[in-house]
Amino acid sequence: MPRKTIKNASSTRAHFLYGIISYMLKNIMKTFFATLLCILLIIGGFFALSKLKPDNTQAASIIATNFIGYDLTRAITGNSGSVELLLKPGSDMHSFEPTPQDIIDISNADLFIYNGGESEKWVDRLLADNNIPREKTLRLMDFVNLKTEELTEGMESDETEDDSPEYDEHIWTSLKNTVKLLAAIRQKLSEKDPENSEKYQTNADQYAAEIIKLDQSFRDLATNNKTLIFADRFPFRYFVDEYGFEYFAAFPGCSEQTEASSGTVAFLVDKVKSENLKTIFKTEFTSDKLARTISEATGAEVKELNAAHNISPSDFESGITFVDIMKNNLKILTEFFNS
Repeated sequence: MPRKTIKNASSTRAHFLYGIISYMLKNIMKTFFATLLCILLIIGGFFALSKLKPDNTQAASIIATNFIGYDLTRAITGNSGSVELLLKPGSDMHSFEPTPQDIIDISNADLFIYNGGESEKWVDRLLADNNIPREKTLRLMDFVNLKTEELTEGMESDETEDDSPEYDEHIWTSLKNTVKLLAAIRQKLSEKDPENSEKYQTNADQYAAEIIKLDQSFRDLATNNKTLIFADRFPFRYFVDEYGFEYFAAFPGCSEQTEASSGTVAFLVDKVKSENLKTIFKTEFTSDKLARTISEATGAEVKELNAAHNISPSDFESGITFVDIMKNNLKILTEFFNS
């Protein structure tokens, strides 16, 4: 009998201790979950408050169709907002068509910057079909005096049924125009994000100073009287008009032609020989077939001038700027005029 009493006592103490431990564990778990719930509620509250910020107070996401819009916007914003280049590095803007994902991204962007012109007729259709508000867009060709495509002596013409004038869309090749585009983008960004307007102004002024310095350097070259020969399309209409250079080319700036007639080839070969030119030019991302043909016939070296409508994948990764591209053009042209 005593043994049974001792066994019951031990059992009672075990149940008592089990009860205490269970109580403590339950309270610990309650405290843990209560704390976790509070943390989640706090995080959720901050997230909800961030969503209450009006969409039109900051241009958080910006998409630019071509490199010039991308580069100028990137220079102005610095580390504010996200700037994306729609045109894939290494591709030609004259044949670009947006993917379904591109259209979704443009519709969701806070600001869509496009150049305009013949190569971007798809933009007008996109804006109309997707009801994208005009206040979320910026068309760069609206801010400069436009020039029509020019047909010079010896140049292949693009014969179309449409007799309406076609504007040259390479507006940024005049650096005075580039400064105007920079100011237009800065103004739009400041309207979207007034809190950062002072920083945008400072950044724009700094980049404008670099461009203006380059502009003067190109003007200094204008005292030379050598003729530029482009065995290619000619996207530098604004450039030569701004700085007073003479030129001849195979095709207009936005021509879809790639094969020159025998008459055009003969004309350009004669020009190179008659003016004793040691260098002829082509542009970026185009075939060098015609340039090689004229080079073989004349002995002239082929050099590339970059119109900066786009850049290569490697240049994109390295962070090359419009100013970098134009500095290289200046170097090539300085060597040409001094040869």
